[in-house]
Amino acid sequence: MIESERIKLAELARRLAVEAGDKIMPLYRQDIAVQQKPDASPVTEADELADEYIVAGLMQGAPGIPVVSEESVAQGRLPDISGGLFWLVDPLDGTKEFISGSNEFTVNIALIENGTPVLGALHAPALDDCYLTDGSTAFLIKRDGSKTQISARAVPPEGAVVVASRHHRDAQTDTFIAEHHTASVTSAGSALKFGLLARGAADIYPRFGRTMEWDTAAGHAVLSAAGGSVRRTDGNPLEYGKSSLDNPHFIARGQE
Repeated sequence: MIESERIKLAELARRLAVEAGDKIMPLYRQDIAVQQKPDASPVTEADELADEYIVAGLMQGAPGIPVVSEESVAQGRLPDISGGLFWLVDPLDGTKEFISGSNEFTVNIALIENGTPVLGALHAPALDDCYLTDGSTAFLIKRDGSKTQISARAVPPEGAVVVASRHHRDAQTDTFIAEHHTASVTSAGSALKFGLLARGAADIYPRFGRTMEWDTAAGHAVLSAAGGSVRRTDGNPLEYGKSSLDNPHFIARGQE
């Protein structure tokens, strides 16, 4: 894909992520109904509203590129992605955070090309932070339009800042932390953990629990552009477009 096309599609992803965030914020910290999906994960009106808006926007703005979104897949709609180019969308990542009133939820949109996330927007509506990459550079953009280039850092001499899942930290994660030179451990919800690594506020994010491709793709794209990496525990890159859309365990890192 040529650079000008990537830039155009990255801006489309950013715009739709921000606009979807604007649509769900009126429901934030309100008494909204919560339903359970077949996998026992929660879903709300906000998830469905953002999903519908983003999918429609991507189909209009980039016709011909299939869209795989969490809520659409939950409803049994999975397009043909055998061509290797497709969107991955999580319209509300961190639904539990949203329900609880935490500000750690995001809207995630990424473009996958031949198994690799080549651009992505990771927007945190309640924090007014939008992480964006067109595949070459990573930025943090605020609502006023201010745009700051960000980069991951090398692990400092005093040890790594490890960021772990707020709701899914397990014994394997604790073992990993104990076996590494760790300065501190912080917890965060949703894909914001990738943003912390991308801007140099943390160094390692180990994930041994279950995730889906739409959970990680946008953050993966941003972190890669910022100089970091996302690899399976065997050292191979985390890839996308798998038949099940499940991710294996992975380790996300800043600069190595």
